[in-house]
Amino acid sequence: MKKILVLHTGGTIAMHADEDGDVEVGVENPLNQAQFDLPAVDLDIENIFNLPSEHITPQHMLQLYNRLKDADKDYDGVVITHGTDTLEETSFFLDKTLDLTIPIVMTGAMRSSNELGSDGLYNFQSALRVAIDSEAANRGVMVVLNDEIHAARFVTKTHATNVATFASPISGPMGMITKRQIIFFYDLPKTMTYPIADVSKKIPVMKAYAGMDGQILSLFAESEHIDGIIIEALGAGNLGEDAARGVQKLLDADIPVVIVSRSYNGIAEPVYDYLGGGIQLEKAGAIFARAVNGQKARLKLLIGLENGLSSSALTNFLHEF
Repeated sequence: MKKILVLHTGGTIAMHADEDGDVEVGVENPLNQAQFDLPAVDLDIENIFNLPSEHITPQHMLQLYNRLKDADKDYDGVVITHGTDTLEETSFFLDKTLDLTIPIVMTGAMRSSNELGSDGLYNFQSALRVAIDSEAANRGVMVVLNDEIHAARFVTKTHATNVATFASPISGPMGMITKRQIIFFYDLPKTMTYPIADVSKKIPVMKAYAGMDGQILSLFAESEHIDGIIIEALGAGNLGEDAARGVQKLLDADIPVVIVSRSYNGIAEPVYDYLGGGIQLEKAGAIFARAVNGQKARLKLLIGLENGLSSSALTNFLHEF
């Protein structure tokens, strides 16, 4: 019999709609009463916290990390229920810090427990099915919703309200869930993970736009309250001239600058050789995080800085897929 640790953290999957249709947090998590017809599984359920996912911070992610870092000693797998708005960030944080071979599966819901067409119980059951599947080990942290399995390193939320909101634009789903089986489409190469004890680094994320003024970047350069900055740049990783000058001031102040693409699909890479082009940004010292969006790059930089990585090690960590 497999033993699965279930950690409930809150979110829509644990909420209910009131008489006016407004979704709110309740005292009792409806998932605690869920019954499933699953073969040979023992569930150890903990309500580690009960928060809307917008209230989740890296401190909460660290709390999850500390609970799970030795989970393979007592459990055959883990399922975490979580609000969808920041689910991709928590899953990515755990994927980059936990060095475990057992399945770690995160899930959530777009509709609360008593709404018509609620997807919470179904997604929860699907996550449990994946966690006990013999092929689910050694795949990093996975996100399971709407009959699909996604890798934490690639998944993102794509729609504000649709139940089919999660997608992996670069890689596609890792697998699918049918009535009778779990099907995995591909394996992912193992990537670097780093243990973590603190999450105090301050790293803002900025989105580039046409005519972006470099003044705010200059103000960041003069601040003593940031440890790095993520810029969601244009196209494959380009900026306007004035913004590029602001980046140079950040680099001159020894503040790490990480470039990602603001585009929904594709990767960031240096292609253009002019002021603000990716080649000149990289030559100046900016780091390209190729395969992640801004919110994930922020967590990756945080993990690297908290581990005191050298400049070259930090670049390699951010650069890898």
